[in-house]
Order: sequence, then structure tokens, then C-alpha cells
Amino acid sequence: MIYIIDDDFAMAECIARYLRPEETKIFTNAIEAINNIDEDTPKLIFLDILLDGPDAFTFLNEIASYENTAKIPVVIVTSLSLETKSLKPYGVRQVLSKETLTPKDVKACLKLI
Repeated sequence: MIYIIDDDFAMAECIARYLRPEETKIFTNAIEAINNIDEDTPKLIFLDILLDGPDAFTFLNEIASYENTAKIPVVIVTSLSLETKSLKPYGVRQVLSKETLTPKDVKACLKLI
């Protein structure tokens, strides 16, 4: 299972189409994702930084606090200028820019699983 957490549903659907749509779950906020994570633990998470409600850092801190979710690879998808290096302590393996995102970029993230 791959989680896509983004309050821009159109962007989330695009990412899902580039992956394996039948293996993705889209959440529009961090609370929905947290509430489902124990039932269907993802192998990979695509996460927007600026979410309605709790932001991505709240989500990242939450999953880092549990042994069964702490090692899930996270890909940040954002319009902000962020470096992967500064986010590694949060389990972030890659940062993709919403402005330049391509299907190839998204599919390349599957190697993190």
C-alpha cells in the first residue's frame, strides 16, 4: 500500500495514476492517514508539507514515534523549496517539487520500497 497525503485532491490523483492506483490510498489530511495507518500500514508515503489541520511535520513526528511506522520511507511533494538532507531525521528520503514533477520522478520513488 502507498499513501498519498495531500489536500490538493487533483495532485494526489495525478501521483496515484503514475504509480499503481489499485495500491494507493489518498488522504486529504494527516488525521485521516494516522487513523488508518495501523489497519493498512503503507510501504511508502507521498506527503505534502502544507496540509489543512496538522501539518506534515506533525504527521512525521507521529509516525516516527511508533516502531511499526518509523521506518516507512517518505517522499515530500511540495511547492516549497526544501532539501532532502535537512529532512532525513524525519524519515524523508526524497523531496519532489510540485512545479516540476514528472511521471518518471514519481515512478522512480518506487525504488524506496
